[in-house]
Amino acid sequence: MPTVLVVEDERDIRELLRRYLERAGFFALTTASGAEALTLLTAADLVILDLGLPDIDGTDILREIHALGSLPVIVLTARSSTEDRIHGLELGADDYVTKPFSPAEVVLRVQAVLHRYSGAPADAGPVSYGDRRLRIDEGTHRAWFDGAALDLTPTEWGLLAAVATAPGRVYSRYELVNRVRGYEYAGYERTIDSHIKNLRRKLGASGADVVQTVLGVGYRLGLTQDSPS
Repeated sequence: MPTVLVVEDERDIRELLRRYLERAGFFALTTASGAEALTLLTAADLVILDLGLPDIDGTDILREIHALGSLPVIVLTARSSTEDRIHGLELGADDYVTKPFSPAEVVLRVQAVLHRYSGAPADAGPVSYGDRRLRIDEGTHRAWFDGAALDLTPTEWGLLAAVATAPGRVYSRYELVNRVRGYEYAGYERTIDSHIKNLRRKLGASGADVVQTVLGVGYRLGLTQDSPS
């Protein structure tokens, strides 16, 4: 039974989410305190985090979570501008829900995020591409290129993992949004190009050859998957 930590200062919202999560088969921990939330992170499989907490700004907690590892986070907030959403996602959030919201939808998003994280066994080890130039470890959300570890944002990681799912297959921007976010996210598709640009920069001089543009269609991985050793 996965444990979901709900960090929200409004009691009614906390209890509403607790009821829906428990009805869906999750164990729910709740707190109104950012400081207390930091002590509960190790007990959680996923965090639903309100950014507008009274004691600690939610973005600071998001940075702490991101520094600790790959604990998935769904941001819950009244900050609804596209810039706020992108900022939250770039800080390490896996999803972004604005108030007012449907608790049933939140549960569906929790299930989608956890499904993405459990998609590959943790001990499967890295998969390599292009005669081991690129290595991707789905279990630990880590990647290396030409022997160097890649410092990727969650979105850059998601894009690289998505195109590596089927090397050579072309993915449209719309499809990449759905694969990275797990659902249709209006207004996010237009940012894919900038994330691809940043990903290529981190891959170095060969970046455009690794993640290739197919004009008028989208992007694909330009390396073939190596045979298991």
